[in-house]
Amino acid sequence: MSKKHLAGLFHVWRWILVFALLEQLSFKGLAAETSATPPNIVLILADDLGFSDLGCFGSEISTPHLDHLAAEGLRMTQFYTTPRCCPSRAALLTGLYPQQAGIGNMMEDRGIPGYRGELGQNCLTIAEELRRADYHTAMVGKWHLSHIHFDGKKQLNHESDEPFWDNKNSWPVQRGFEDYFGTIHGVGSYYDPFSLVRNNTPIRPEGTNFYYTHAITEHAVADINRLAGNKKPFFLFVAYTAPHWPLQAPEKDIAKYRQRYLAGWDTIRSNRYQRQMEMGLLNKKWPLSPRDPRVPAWSSVVDKEWEANRMATYAAMVENLDNGVGNILETLKRKGIEQNTLVIFFSDNGACAEPIEPNWYDVPSRTRDGRHISVGNNNHAVFAGPDNVWQSYGIPWANVSDTPFLLYKHFTHEGGIASPFIARWPAGIKQSGVVSDQLAHVTDIMPTLVEIASAAHPDNYEGRAIQPLEGKSLLPIFEGKDRLHPSPIFWEHEGNRAVRLQQWKLVARQGQEWELYDSSADRTEQNNLTSFHPDKVKEMANLYDAWAKRCHVLPFDQLPRERPIIPAQITNAAPQSAFNGH
Repeated sequence: MSKKHLAGLFHVWRWILVFALLEQLSFKGLAAETSATPPNIVLILADDLGFSDLGCFGSEISTPHLDHLAAEGLRMTQFYTTPRCCPSRAALLTGLYPQQAGIGNMMEDRGIPGYRGELGQNCLTIAEELRRADYHTAMVGKWHLSHIHFDGKKQLNHESDEPFWDNKNSWPVQRGFEDYFGTIHGVGSYYDPFSLVRNNTPIRPEGTNFYYTHAITEHAVADINRLAGNKKPFFLFVAYTAPHWPLQAPEKDIAKYRQRYLAGWDTIRSNRYQRQMEMGLLNKKWPLSPRDPRVPAWSSVVDKEWEANRMATYAAMVENLDNGVGNILETLKRKGIEQNTLVIFFSDNGACAEPIEPNWYDVPSRTRDGRHISVGNNNHAVFAGPDNVWQSYGIPWANVSDTPFLLYKHFTHEGGIASPFIARWPAGIKQSGVVSDQLAHVTDIMPTLVEIASAAHPDNYEGRAIQPLEGKSLLPIFEGKDRLHPSPIFWEHEGNRAVRLQQWKLVARQGQEWELYDSSADRTEQNNLTSFHPDKVKEMANLYDAWAKRCHVLPFDQLPRERPIIPAQITNAAPQSAFNGH
């Protein structure tokens, strides 16, 4: 081959290499540009949803939209919340333990650090963080992070326009949300919710067919439509109240489920456990926990239709929530933004076994138009569903919702703190239909969103010292990597307490001794190992004591009493009972 020919070939290959390099650089630049574009974030929270209440977590309830979200994204089977509503919301929004954020109990101001009953000024919310990163922020639904002032039952019955707030310092728009529609308090009628506000202004429900779950969805969809065309990314927090009591849903939706639940709680619970096993959500070594000893065998239940109706109403509420999620997902798709939108879904705590009593401080006695409200689970002549009936589904069905675990909301055993978790982000979570058993906690949400948004958590904000975050980013899990979690996770609520250190869990009910479980072999907490591993118990108990001191956590019986907002009979006075709360 001549030198001239070789020179020509070299010239040709040089240009091929140049073009290839340019193409590669162009591709890398495009990829970098795409990855550098902060995603929109839609955070969806359910209220008192049990671990097994979604189809993709073993349920017979129809939840096709959340099932589809899971099929396109990631499910986590060891995602933990706190055992109660307000503390979970505080931990979620701040990335801190509840006591660090000021909400160690509920909304009572006990006058000491850790128990002020509203978010402190030494922490930032996700909304405040993301606004600093040039995000738009909006929220719809339940807040429950501010003091409420009650004037007997008059405000609840819509008989008084007396303000239900002491101040608005800790309302959503004062804590970083540019737009808000929802309820400040934690519980209310689905047809005429108490404490409904728009931004800072109390409002009344509009229209004759108002149903709160639908209204939350409609406002969430409107927010997406409004924000999608903006140059800035957005953070939307959608906090449903479903399926928290009162059990209220459209009759046509309840009717769909009545016959199904005549099969009874024993059969339904067993079927859920089997589906969870088939889905690979549980380790085959974990037995189904026994039926709660306070729950009779279904075969001995006399009024089966009344009991089945309670669960049918609950299922209808979950299905309406799922339909709302479907509308949100469809709006993201229609606006062309679903690829770079992170959607996260979970519940604030485990299933709720609380009864309802007429004398509870936040339960109304009359509707706005003066009709008597039937309250409680003892009148079997009254069926749950309509606006003038307030019932809950009680221990028997909560035992089903928390399949396969022990206990419920309020408690730090698995049934109180294990939540179904789903995340989808096509541009960031590349694998679909993945089930992860990696350990995670609600405090991890804030640092995850801070990292994804390329934000920076400050140590000072507007002249105030800000606490460092407790949680760790979930991004490695989203990327399919192992995220080491050597740091222990802690819980305390009304004397119920726990520590999780890798596979070990130390847990106790209020007023009782520590129990030790190996969660890798026994997550349903059947075999207490305290006598076999006393050194591990001592080690973890010492970790708990150090954490409690650092985070302003006091023993429940040492908390100072607050003004008499909550009657004494609904506090956590006995470890085995179920109590009022939200």
